[in-house]
Amino acid sequence: MPALPDAHAIAAILLTVLALWAYTRPQLSMELTSLGLIALLAFGAVVFPHPALSPQIFFAGFGNEALIAVCALMVLGQGLVRTGALEPFGRLLARAWRRAPFVSFLATLISAAVLSAFVNNTPIVILLLPILMTVCLRTNDSPARVLMPMNFATIIGGTITTIGTSTNLLVISVAKDLGAHQFDMFDFALPATIAAGVAVIYLWLIAPRLLPPREIGVTAPSPRTYEARLLIDKDSAARGKTLKAAIALTQGDMRVVRIRREGGFIEPQDDVVLQTGDQLRVSDTPLQLKMYEETLKAPLFAVEGVVDEDHPLADERQVLAEIAVVPGSALDRTNLGFVRFLNRHKLVVLALHRAGKTIMEASEEIRQVILRPGDVLLVQGPRAQIASLRHSTEFLVLDGSIDLPTTRKAPIAFATLAGVVTIAALGFVPIATAALFGGLVLLATRTLNINEAMSAVSTSVYFVIVASLALGQMLIATGATDFITAVFLWVTGGFGATGIIAALMLMLALLTNVVSNNAAAVIGTPIAIGIANSLGLPAEPFILAVLFGANMSFCTPMAYQTNLLVMTAANYTFGEFMKVGVPLVILMLVTLSWTLSEIYL
Repeated sequence: MPALPDAHAIAAILLTVLALWAYTRPQLSMELTSLGLIALLAFGAVVFPHPALSPQIFFAGFGNEALIAVCALMVLGQGLVRTGALEPFGRLLARAWRRAPFVSFLATLISAAVLSAFVNNTPIVILLLPILMTVCLRTNDSPARVLMPMNFATIIGGTITTIGTSTNLLVISVAKDLGAHQFDMFDFALPATIAAGVAVIYLWLIAPRLLPPREIGVTAPSPRTYEARLLIDKDSAARGKTLKAAIALTQGDMRVVRIRREGGFIEPQDDVVLQTGDQLRVSDTPLQLKMYEETLKAPLFAVEGVVDEDHPLADERQVLAEIAVVPGSALDRTNLGFVRFLNRHKLVVLALHRAGKTIMEASEEIRQVILRPGDVLLVQGPRAQIASLRHSTEFLVLDGSIDLPTTRKAPIAFATLAGVVTIAALGFVPIATAALFGGLVLLATRTLNINEAMSAVSTSVYFVIVASLALGQMLIATGATDFITAVFLWVTGGFGATGIIAALMLMLALLTNVVSNNAAAVIGTPIAIGIANSLGLPAEPFILAVLFGANMSFCTPMAYQTNLLVMTAANYTFGEFMKVGVPLVILMLVTLSWTLSEIYL
């Protein structure tokens, strides 16, 4: 067993464990955790000085080349989404599915993977979700059997090039800073493509058989359970009745979680007499919620409680719809009241859903709940208003309809991205420079305005990258990575080079499914280089083991933001992610370990 390091290194390891734990806490925003980590590191460098560390070194990540490239590429992806540049591809795919669903599914997986090699996979998933839901309904197939495989194909495709994911850019940047090999755009495309080919076959032929034939969409009531409030007004059939009697009116189906009365709360006891103004907090499916509303003549309490001629709660011309919050939305990490949702969209939010979790605290109103990507809003309003949301990049309408937007600026967005990729691939300028110039082109041509460009940058990704780079600096400077490397080699001493590559990749795969993949990548890269140096072997296969392992976000819904989107759309369970994701991780580990050894060792 290697000797214990000094106090600074031990403190660095403990702080890393604390940071990784904090990133797994849903009640702590990633932005707040990241800023707190940076502040703590800078403060610690002052109070407990180290010759290789200064407070300023922890702020260097804000100007890191990889971070600039990530942000600029997000803006380029936003250009494709806002202009509908991928619309022709979507329509071509939809036509192919109507003719030959089985072969078209394979074509969809391959196309999704190829596109994700150059564009962030979130807009790809948002484009394909409604298409796949619609064609599956028309062909009498189960969308639940194709949405998860499609999502995983986009994640795998992101490993093919240096710009496929922010994780790739970070690993390459950290490796470069540590003096390792500089990877160009397609340097690791060969092992990535081999592994992607094996994975796509699994996703095409095996993964759908592991998933239930769950029917979703407009042809069946949504099984999602929402939290909502029923308002007891002067016309309600429940007014003046006990809670037990009110529940009896619903055939005993309604379950009341809490009763809000005059700014306070009372427990839902059977003998509580309901009064005008009471709000019953209930949790059920949309169909049941509407049944309670009609049976009790108690309207679903809307966001901000606004009900007037312009925003009625009961109107034969109005419809219910489910819309999911997507990353980069105005509702991402904020609430309905702050963005004035009702005024902007003329839609009433009746209830909220978050997969597997309670979304509202006891004292919260719907308009106060801080929303996240993947949350679903049950809204009511005119059909035309709901249809208009399909042209928005802030929401995903979960009704399986295809209505893809396109604008005359689409060719500019597509040509700009193609130009950036070509210039970077040929090595004329670094990817950060090319992507930043591409973003400027979109702004100069008014393909995007400044607000749209800024909204494309995920604040959580931005701050996690900066904090991860700061954490990596601390681990390297204090010698903590040397100790972790020595422990890893001690544990895997008899594995051989291929076994060590597999073990390193597995460690990163486990980390990335419970914490931020970017944090895992930054921590893992110096360890990989240390392992290679200790063994006297080329660093490339070990660096790529970190890159590929940190991208294996297949086993949990919270591992990656698009996992949450497909979970919301298809009502997947945590167990279903494990059922499909674990075999995929094992398949990727075996394929990539062998491939990296054969190519680089």
